[in-house]
Amino acid sequence: MVTEQDALSAILTAIRPLDTEEVPLFEAGDRILAETISATISLPRFDNSTMDGYAVRAADVVNGGVLRVLGEQAAGPDLGLKVEAGTAVRVYTGAPIPIGANAVVMQEDCDRQGDQLTIRESVAPGEFIRVRGGDLCEGQKIAEAGVRLNGPLLATLASQGRDRLRVFRRPKVAVLATGSELKTPGTPLGPGEIYETNRVMLQESIRGCGAIPRLFDPVPDWEDAHLHSLQDATSYDAIVIAGGVSVGERDLVKSTLKKLGGEIELWRVAVRPGKPFLFGRLKDSRIFGLPGNPVSAYVTFALFVRPALLAMQGWRGASMTTTKAVVSKSVTNQGERPHYLRGRLEAGRFTPFDHQESHALFALSRANALLRIGAREEFHEDQDVEVMLMP
Repeated sequence: MVTEQDALSAILTAIRPLDTEEVPLFEAGDRILAETISATISLPRFDNSTMDGYAVRAADVVNGGVLRVLGEQAAGPDLGLKVEAGTAVRVYTGAPIPIGANAVVMQEDCDRQGDQLTIRESVAPGEFIRVRGGDLCEGQKIAEAGVRLNGPLLATLASQGRDRLRVFRRPKVAVLATGSELKTPGTPLGPGEIYETNRVMLQESIRGCGAIPRLFDPVPDWEDAHLHSLQDATSYDAIVIAGGVSVGERDLVKSTLKKLGGEIELWRVAVRPGKPFLFGRLKDSRIFGLPGNPVSAYVTFALFVRPALLAMQGWRGASMTTTKAVVSKSVTNQGERPHYLRGRLEAGRFTPFDHQESHALFALSRANALLRIGAREEFHEDQDVEVMLMP
């Protein structure tokens, strides 16, 4: 067995980002940027007012002083108005600052009758003016390749007039589950049969990291069925298989891969749940073999598959969000493998569930965080810990 750290390192070393494509700005949300972009337009583009008021020369503004209003400048086309000694221009929030003005008096701090403006509060130079380039200067780097495009970043890129962006292609992922006992929900069950649950769970996990899942029918424990399904799946960037990767006589994934000329790069990881995890290649597809028990499938997906799918999209950040917490009760791992405990994180306290079996699907559905406890390690009640937030 390899350690979880060595397994993840081997996977990420083998993964390369996919090719890139250009997409419209309004369809680029949550995609991973594949280019470095610098500003070509300053923000703000021009000096403008932060208030409704009057553009003035600060030196002219004294309490009780009177200025003559020359005109009005709204947000929009610059009218080219000019402020000279003893004058002011009516301006509105976002309006270009007229030539010669270096401050804005708020409308609440003055009184106007016709074109006469009486000042009640003085102002300092630069007051209530957004200066050109104060937020972003021309030539300043906005984003590098490898960042996720969220709403604020897309808005910043829109401010530069960008209507299309180059992003990494989203991986297409074939999702398979093996087992002759498995039936698709909605069909009748016979004796000894159960409803298959891993594909829908993995589908949502795959979507959650930006990839595109395609569900295959459950694969019975026959070699021909395995051969046919895996051959059909080789047109995808990645293949995620739940079940069939352990050591039983009906665990056929490893032998089928070998018959098809696939390569198994690692098998069995020192982690609980999820020891019989497999990673390899079949033609141009990356293969991820997960245990069939749903908790094991979920944990190994989170630890190994999610980072790989993000790396295929050029992502350079962490694959999971972690946060500090205190554990609500003492827990001990008496085993030789690190154990990822499922539980609830609420108000900074993590409570591990009593049911930690790898088949405990209902308990998994109520969990929102994972706690890693190392081999032979113990956490005491109220001890500070770090937990992983479940995506």
